[in-house]
Amino acid sequence: MTSSHSYSSEGQYLEKAQEFELLRRPLPALSSDDVLIEPRAVTLCGSDNHYFQKACNGSIKIREPLCLGHEFAGKIIEVGSGVRDRKIGDRVAIEPGVACGECDVCRDGRYNLCGDLCFRGSGSAWPHFQGGLQEKVVHPATWTHKLPPELTYEEGALIEPLAVAVHACRRANIKPGSSCIVIGAGAVGLLCAVAARLEGCTRITIADIVESRINFAVNHGFAQAGFLVPGKRHSDPTEQLQAAADIAKSMGQVKFPDGLPVDRADYVLECTGVEICTQTSIYATKPGGKTVIVGMGTPNHNLPLSHAGAREIDIISIWRYADCYPRAIQIMQESKKNESVAKIATMITHRFEGLANVPAAFRCASQSQDESGRMVIKVVVNTEDLGDIEVDC
Repeated sequence: MTSSHSYSSEGQYLEKAQEFELLRRPLPALSSDDVLIEPRAVTLCGSDNHYFQKACNGSIKIREPLCLGHEFAGKIIEVGSGVRDRKIGDRVAIEPGVACGECDVCRDGRYNLCGDLCFRGSGSAWPHFQGGLQEKVVHPATWTHKLPPELTYEEGALIEPLAVAVHACRRANIKPGSSCIVIGAGAVGLLCAVAARLEGCTRITIADIVESRINFAVNHGFAQAGFLVPGKRHSDPTEQLQAAADIAKSMGQVKFPDGLPVDRADYVLECTGVEICTQTSIYATKPGGKTVIVGMGTPNHNLPLSHAGAREIDIISIWRYADCYPRAIQIMQESKKNESVAKIATMITHRFEGLANVPAAFRCASQSQDESGRMVIKVVVNTEDLGDIEVDC
């Protein structure tokens, strides 16, 4: 059964690279299992920025105007006739990937690998499954998660990338008292550091090529130690592998505040997708440890597999997440109430109000610094009326 009401929604649609148009479009009919949601906060992701810059994300090209934004939270304003555990007024984080629930991987609990999964704000499905940078969305109630009263809509939007970090830590099977190196101090790297900390890692190091990002991570409690990676490029593959080994060795000599060296880690979470960083990750993992490939970058990498094989280093890949939202919400709550845990919301460095400012938000998110020289980590678009919000870029 579907609702007799018909709805439309105004949203920002990417027509071509770096060009948005504000369009009003009809929404799908509200089925008995759906809820109608008003997105209130949308945080911008690296994949959003890829679409913005080139109208594609890797090999996936937009084939019709695409509404971006898969990291969002909002308020339920209508529920389908069959929905029992959601009600009007509920504040929810939206899980943007909707799987079939019937195939082998779905039945095995790994629905993130479903071949028929539709993901909001992506050009992979046809017609495109439109994202959250619009007034309203119709979404299956099953794929929404209630927000505790103490979490804001902005924090609710960050549950999606935090779920990626939770999935990475689960795939690594992190043990209490272990050590972790996170390569890449962007939003995903910071979230991986928090998740690793709350899953049991007691010594966390973060590495990046940008010193200000490292300083932010250490000063805000995401990591205890930081390492500045040399930005030199290498054209010769053999030279690059040696450089990666040298970087790992230098990183291991960094000291924690108590004077102990970083050394090689039980777990290395690679969050950049850059080849030399993936190579460095393997060299920086201790024998018997685990390297987790979190970042999506160039599709083919030259890796030191003999080094990994001789040391039984497990190389683990991840793809999004499965059943990670409940734990991500718990971590976000812990971040707010536990003084010893980094405050996740501090990574939101720039805020924009209203759909009209979406193009400006993307221009900001595509830079490492704003016009005043302030570092850009995470950009949020608040679509509800919050009064005067500073437009930072």
